[in-house]
Amino acid sequence: MTIQRPLIAIGALAAALALAPACARAETEKPVVLAPHRAVYDLALAQSRGKQSVEAVHGRILYDFSGSPCEGYTLQFRQVTQLDSEEGKSVVSDLRTTNWEDDEGKTFRFGSRNFLDNEPTDSAEGHAERHGEDATVTLTKPAPKTFEAKNVVFPSDQMRRIIKAARAGKALLELGVYDGSDNGEKVYSTLTVIGQPIKPGENPPADAAAGQKALEGLTRWPVTVSYFDRAKTGADQTPLYSIAFDVYENGISRALKLDYGDFVLTGDLTSLEIKDSKPCP
Repeated sequence: MTIQRPLIAIGALAAALALAPACARAETEKPVVLAPHRAVYDLALAQSRGKQSVEAVHGRILYDFSGSPCEGYTLQFRQVTQLDSEEGKSVVSDLRTTNWEDDEGKTFRFGSRNFLDNEPTDSAEGHAERHGEDATVTLTKPAPKTFEAKNVVFPSDQMRRIIKAARAGKALLELGVYDGSDNGEKVYSTLTVIGQPIKPGENPPADAAAGQKALEGLTRWPVTVSYFDRAKTGADQTPLYSIAFDVYENGISRALKLDYGDFVLTGDLTSLEIKDSKPCP
């Protein structure tokens, strides 16, 4: 008996050591399920650094995300931004988009309209189908057109991949992204920088995420995604824009920072409604 006890202890330790990486793999490999939710972000000017200085910014983002893994995901997005310049001029930009994406990230339908001072400026409408790593994009607006987008993912799949990379402890993630923006012809190269995880209970939020039971047990990560024009090349290329935010494991984001180069906006989460997800039949 005196011999068996250390053998049992050694066996238990070996089992524990074998189980630890298995548990880590299970955590990393479990599917990312995006939560249906409606979020409102109030925009404000954080920094102005361009030649044409922005004096003040007032705006709001409405992000209405619905659906489930079995029926796909629909996003209704609207961003209204009023920019006031030092010369006393004011411009109101109004971007409205609607898109649908299946849970496998293979099919993407989209439509967008952009207004400047209530006058329409551009619009895009179409759909895209991924085959392997590439996608065939078919536009119906602004003009019929079909083209290939090489090595891309769609927006909901992009979010899932960011969360998977964060769970796996990765600090960097490079993805090609197609989201139907800029007349439907823009393809982005993106670089995502992922910070250290913020465990449940650490640094509790003071915005509309506070007190949300659906978020209390979830880890979140600080993330910055920089978007580059794939059509341009060169090591010194600067991003067209970047978005920083805290993202929870279910895809809900808070503490936005939008860097457009000439100016930087903050987006404070002022309203959050987490919806029930319809069970798959």
